[in-house]
Amino acid sequence: MSDAVPTVDPVQLRRALGRFATGVLVVTTRWGDRVHGMTANSFTSVSLTPPLVLICVDRRAAMRQALQESGHYGLSVLSREQQHLSRHFSARNGPEREVAFEDLGGVPVIAGALAQFSCRITLPLDAGDHLIFVGEVTAHHHNEGDPLLYFGGGYSYLQQPQPERA
Repeated sequence: MSDAVPTVDPVQLRRALGRFATGVLVVTTRWGDRVHGMTANSFTSVSLTPPLVLICVDRRAAMRQALQESGHYGLSVLSREQQHLSRHFSARNGPEREVAFEDLGGVPVIAGALAQFSCRITLPLDAGDHLIFVGEVTAHHHNEGDPLLYFGGGYSYLQQPQPERA
C-alpha cells in the first residue's frame, strides 16, 4: 500500500503562507550596464560562520538569469518609509522611477535601507518552481528605523511599544 500524496490547493496554500508576517526587501544586482531589482520576502539567515543567507527567486523571473550571470546580489531591508520602493520593484513593466542606490562591497543596494547586505552566490539550489540562491555575506550595514512588513497580502507596520505605567 503506497501513501497517497494529498492534493494541495495552491490558492489556499498561498493564503495560509500569507499568515506568516515577514519583512520586505529588495534584491539587486548589476547585470550588464544596469541595476536589476525585485521585491522579495523570502529571505533567511542560514549561518553566522561562515556568514550565509538565502533568497528564493521564481524560475520565470528575469532576476533569475541576472543573478546566475552576475554571481552576486545585494539585499536591502526596507523601512516603513520605503513602501513605494517595494511597489516599484514588484511591478512588471511599471513606470520608471528614480531610485537612489549605494555601493556596498561592489554591489548596488537601496540607499537608506534598514539593513544592507552584499552577497556572493555560493550555491544555487533547485527548489520546484523557484531557485534558492545561497549567498556569502561579504559586507553589511544597518540603520535605525521602523520595518516595513508584509502580512495577509498587504503591507503592515509594527506599532511602537508603549511604555509601561508604574
